[in-house]
Amino acid sequence: MKKYIFILLAAATLGLTSCSPFQVRSDYAESANFTSYKTYKIRIDDLKLNDIDKDRVLNELSKQLQTKGLQSGENPDLIVNVKANHKKVTDINSSSPYGMYGWGGPFGWGVGMSRTWTSNYNEGAIIVDLVDAKSQKLVWQGIGSGISVDSPKAKQRQIPEIMAEIMKNYPPQRK
Repeated sequence: MKKYIFILLAAATLGLTSCSPFQVRSDYAESANFTSYKTYKIRIDDLKLNDIDKDRVLNELSKQLQTKGLQSGENPDLIVNVKANHKKVTDINSSSPYGMYGWGGPFGWGVGMSRTWTSNYNEGAIIVDLVDAKSQKLVWQGIGSGISVDSPKAKQRQIPEIMAEIMKNYPPQRK
């Protein structure tokens, strides 16, 4: 019995930890030799964020790149372009028309109401492009979206999480 409870708890834990609030995807050039890349330099020309969020993104990106074995350098193998954007999202929710019982019990005449409501919020995305410095060609791209832009506390927590999710796909596992 203890064995079954342990398996159930392990499955529940795995299920909860594998659910990410972010949508992350990546793509890469099959001709790229990712083992040859040892150094990087971050370029932030298109990173239109406030200074606080910019620091969060750049610090976490540098940390993630270094855990992948890459070092910052002035004559890099990879140019890292970082971009961020956001969009306004409108969620429309409605409830089913369940209501009170009416005349004649549960199968008689009655009143039911449906309810529809909307919520508007801003959702952010981060795009990381890795460009081969010699050929100036894009060799890897990671995109993560789903950041709660309207909440400073959520951004503080979510930026490191989404950067880790994005960089989890680098270097790509060839099939």
